Amino acid sequence: RIRQDDLIESIASALQYISYYHPADYIAHLAQAYEREASAPARDAMAQILASSRMAAIGRRPICQDTGIVNVFLEVGMDVRWEGFDGSLEDAVNAGVRRAYLDPDNPLRASVVADPLFGRGNTRDNTPAVISMRIVPGATVAVTVAAKGGGSENKARLAMLNPADSIVDWVLAQIPAMGAGWCPPGMLGIGVGGTAEKAVLLAKESLMQPLDMHQLQARARRGETLAPEDALRLELHERVNALGVGAQGLGGLTTVLDVKIKTYPTHAAAKPIALIPNCAATRHARFVLDGSGPAHLEPPPLDLWPDLGAERGPAGRRVDLDTLTREEVASWRAGETLLLNGRMLTGRDAAHQRIRDMLARGEPLPADFRGRAIYYVGPVDAVRGEAVGPAGPTTSTRMDGYTGMMLERTGLLAMIGKAERGPEAVEAIRRHRAAYLIAVGGAAYLVSRAIRRARVIAFEDLGMEAIHEFEVADMPVTVAVDADGGNLHVSGPAKWRRTVGTREIPLALAGTA
Repeated sequence: RIRQDDLIESIASALQYISYYHPADYIAHLAQAYEREASAPARDAMAQILASSRMAAIGRRPICQDTGIVNVFLEVGMDVRWEGFDGSLEDAVNAGVRRAYLDPDNPLRASVVADPLFGRGNTRDNTPAVISMRIVPGATVAVTVAAKGGGSENKARLAMLNPADSIVDWVLAQIPAMGAGWCPPGMLGIGVGGTAEKAVLLAKESLMQPLDMHQLQARARRGETLAPEDALRLELHERVNALGVGAQGLGGLTTVLDVKIKTYPTHAAAKPIALIPNCAATRHARFVLDGSGPAHLEPPPLDLWPDLGAERGPAGRRVDLDTLTREEVASWRAGETLLLNGRMLTGRDAAHQRIRDMLARGEPLPADFRGRAIYYVGPVDAVRGEAVGPAGPTTSTRMDGYTGMMLERTGLLAMIGKAERGPEAVEAIRRHRAAYLIAVGGAAYLVSRAIRRARVIAFEDLGMEAIHEFEVADMPVTVAVDADGGNLHVSGPAKWRRTVGTREIPLALAGTA
């Protein structure tokens, strides 16, 4: 008999577990990519992710500040008997999610909004989960839980291809258009077949599979004959990495660590295909309930993480944010590492929209942005004497529509986030002689260690989207767009783009995706 309390406790425990432990196979693949990476910015980004991951595991604090929307996959045995349930199976799953996200020892950021169209009010406990269920033979319940961040989920793609269309060409066309907001290096999940909604589910399910690209490459080197699906995975892995996007979009040898494919029979006239990336903060775990009690997952050994030694810890130009001038900002160059010190403001989508509304009404702003830098972040709540919880950057393209307004009307000098900026935002930065800096996505716990003090100064009702003031010490960032319009997310991948075999990546197709 599967008891309600055991299911709730197991789901809560697993969600806490994946919030601070990377899967072991991801760390192994990332460590190998780090060792072979030749691009200095990409190598440093990987080092920060690895270091932050180990710190999160030791401190049992979230790998990423975006602790995700919960996905739960249930495989329910046909012979299962239930005990002690006072609601539906979905109610019990959501009770487990609620318990995990409200855990006072490691509170996880609530990111789910109840109404996607209008009010978009936060549910405050990250429920409901997105639940998929299959009825299978047996008397056990197998549960896979995953926490999917918005940056990677927002880059999902779906297409209804013709039967003769090339899957390889379609995938390669998507990668440049996806940019770096999904926080590479990560994985690609590809679902092919069924109907539109089935292809998307297949893509998500494929991301729950163990990483085995190293084994697949070794088999290919030994001259073994690969199954067609494995040969396709290997080809996509090589060709996607040949695009040169690199870690965090900075240009480099590794953009994806593995490519997963899951298929299903489909209509003779169709080839539905979906692509979902998984980011550097990949989080998922599986357990089985057999009626003997709640499931518990074993912590990974600390020697799983590579010894980075003296390599970790970027050198760079120290910047005093409290005395920042337009002339100093204009001296920064794309690709340069800066170590930020002093006070910065924070703000995301909701705060920027309120600022826009206040400016339109002629109202005074609740914070003075003149000569300041703003960090696009929604931090996790602090515990045990922390200044702030994990506080990695959010995807900056969501603020592109506000960039011209902020630079022109508030006196802002610099912005900090992750991933590329769109053409209009880059032009606004160049025109106002400002700068855009990036912190490493997936290194939220490491970034938070640089934050010495934090306080909310405006829009407290927005929760994690409130405007904070952070005081930081040697917070590492990279100049992504400089005052002359130099753009690292363009120059970096261009430098590392290469041809694989005899077939060039289809530039025209990629550019029109």
